[in-house]
Amino acid sequence: MKHWTIRLKVTLWFTLFMTLLSALAVGILLYSSEYAALENIKLRMTDMVEQVRRDVEWKDNKLEIDNDLEGFQDGVYLSLYDSQGVPLYGSVPRLFDNADIFEHKSLREKKTQNGMFYWYDEKIWVSGYGEIWVRSIAEADQVSAAVGSFLQFAVIVFPFFVLTAALGGYWITRQAFLPVRQITQTAREIGEGDDLSRRIGLGKGKDEIYTLANEFDSMFARIQAAFEREKQFTADASHELRTPVAVILSQCEDALRTECDAPHREAFVTIQKQAEKMAGLISQLLTLARAEQSRKKLHLERVNLSELSEIVCEQQQEFAEERGIEIAQQIEPDVMVQGDETMLMRMLINLLENAVKYGKQNGHIQVSLSRENEFAVCRVQDDGIGIEKEHLEHVWKRFWQEDASRKVEGAGLGLAMVKWMAEAHGGGVSVTSEKGKGSCFSFTVPLAQEGA
Repeated sequence: MKHWTIRLKVTLWFTLFMTLLSALAVGILLYSSEYAALENIKLRMTDMVEQVRRDVEWKDNKLEIDNDLEGFQDGVYLSLYDSQGVPLYGSVPRLFDNADIFEHKSLREKKTQNGMFYWYDEKIWVSGYGEIWVRSIAEADQVSAAVGSFLQFAVIVFPFFVLTAALGGYWITRQAFLPVRQITQTAREIGEGDDLSRRIGLGKGKDEIYTLANEFDSMFARIQAAFEREKQFTADASHELRTPVAVILSQCEDALRTECDAPHREAFVTIQKQAEKMAGLISQLLTLARAEQSRKKLHLERVNLSELSEIVCEQQQEFAEERGIEIAQQIEPDVMVQGDETMLMRMLINLLENAVKYGKQNGHIQVSLSRENEFAVCRVQDDGIGIEKEHLEHVWKRFWQEDASRKVEGAGLGLAMVKWMAEAHGGGVSVTSEKGKGSCFSFTVPLAQEGA
């Protein structure tokens, strides 16, 4: 039940409540119908007595009974007896034992092997004749028939009523939770697509869901403003740092061209090396900042990704050989894509540099390129230190580095740039890894259309 949606829970609760309420109503109505049927029989019995008062009289020294008075009428048997219980007129049900004594104005019931009966006795006075007993008898089957008719009606109407209530409840909750679905979908799209300019936009409303949606929109606006300030700061800081770093590099180069003692030369070399790293970091930060601000434009052209991959592998082989790593190639020929050649080369370089840095000494790197559906898929697989499974979702974030890999030089921007450049081409990135056995990073870019 924990995994059920709120809409399902509300619908089931509403349906269960309506089912119980309907069952209670049916029970009350069933009891009421039985009571009403019994009261109707009693009323007919007493009406028969009143009819006897009107239609029976003593005339010409005999008891005259009007022809309108029948021994069986409206499901009620009528019989008349003198004060000694001798039958004078009427009839009784064939299966009824008529041996019971008379009780004035008494409604009784008798259950026999032949069924249930109700009977009513009343003593009346006939002028000139004296007392006579009037007994009216009705079979209980009439009550059962009335109850049975109601049950048949309930069996048909009750399920229809419950089904209508369930469908109505589902429709009401569905309409009520439609804004929640829109909120969820918008939040998911923002989370997956990093587009903070999206808004839920439910408009004005008076209920809590509309209030919640408007609060979410306000929160998204504040978050977007904060991110925009961060992006602007990163871009401004990177831009402003380029000049002093360039000056430091220039001064180091000038100092190294002059004669100086060994300690000073070593210091200048160290400064130059760190300044070059800082210059690379600033360049990457500025590129990412411009990309996030949509100021970095792609120069799309038809590129032979197979040849480009071979060139990059050859260039990186020298860097890999410093650690005794061999780069193997499995590249499908003439894989043509529509992309920015500089960015494509940068993606390959970043992945290969990453594989060399975190690969094991005297290890192997496998670079593969193939066509899969409408995409070119490039994979770079190493047999290095690997990444814990719970950290895989973080590897594409800026400045993120696993604790075990922090001893390796790097700023943690290379993979973030690969992700952005792949997505800018309309592709994507993925990673698989096993701790201690290596990792496989891959990116996809759309294939070039024929004739493009």
